[in-house]
Amino acid sequence: MIVYKDTHKFTAHQLERLFLSVNWESGKYPEKLVKAMRGYHTVYSAWENDELVGLICAMDDGIMTAYVHFLLIDPKYQGMGIGAELVRRIKEHYREYLSIVIIAYKDKTGFYEKCGFLKEDDTALPMIITKL
Repeated sequence: MIVYKDTHKFTAHQLERLFLSVNWESGKYPEKLVKAMRGYHTVYSAWENDELVGLICAMDDGIMTAYVHFLLIDPKYQGMGIGAELVRRIKEHYREYLSIVIIAYKDKTGFYEKCGFLKEDDTALPMIITKL
């Protein structure tokens, strides 16, 4: 049974395991992830017993725009509706905002479209500076 929580408290091990389960480079920096989770405005997580199996985090400006930074589900739990439920919770939390923004991997855009996200147009591209 999956339990959903609104918490910013995670151990380094919980975050490391989840992030590395989807081969995300940031999983190699679990202590930074612990601190990052405390800094996000909104964090929802999915648990099976004491195991963190899914996570969504968002930053916002307090009134107009929210940015979903992380959405990840342990591959063993994908296809069970966990990601859709986490997105539903974010959409509900930010229902009064003008926009919720996410940068999606190209092979995942279908999932986000099913969740109500739209591709604005092909003239805009996300850009990033990273030191990872």
